[in-house]
Amino acid sequence: MKPITSFLLALCSILITFSVYPQDNVNNPEKVAIYTVIEMYVQAREQLDTLMLNNILTSDMDQLVSSGNWRNNREMAIEGMLRSSANNPGKRKLTIKKLRFLNAGCALVDCQYQIINPNGKERNMWSSFVLVTEDGKWKISSIRNMLPSRSQ
Repeated sequence: MKPITSFLLALCSILITFSVYPQDNVNNPEKVAIYTVIEMYVQAREQLDTLMLNNILTSDMDQLVSSGNWRNNREMAIEGMLRSSANNPGKRKLTIKKLRFLNAGCALVDCQYQIINPNGKERNMWSSFVLVTEDGKWKISSIRNMLPSRSQ
């Protein structure tokens, strides 16, 4: 095989490989939709908006909070979120650090989670979200909140 043919074949293989993986595509509409859901989650928490939370959480969602407690369905999760937001006021910020599509209808999103209290004190955590497509929309299926270890 001629060197130029080998080069073109290798180049085509690389381009095809990168086009198959949606997480590598910056303008992917699925990625934009997922970023939007995470932002809606932050807004809903800050505004104590149960309607928005109902629209972005699956009915069977679950949440493991940083205290180690489980919230095992949407109703329990929303109740706990509202209670937590009332008890921990402040500006919430989720910064997506990693988005990985596990398949066409499931994504894992890892975020830095920060709450800045009215007195300026910061609480820094990590959150992982599993999002799934339900009725053609991305929704949050599970949330895992973690406190960083003291050794970091």
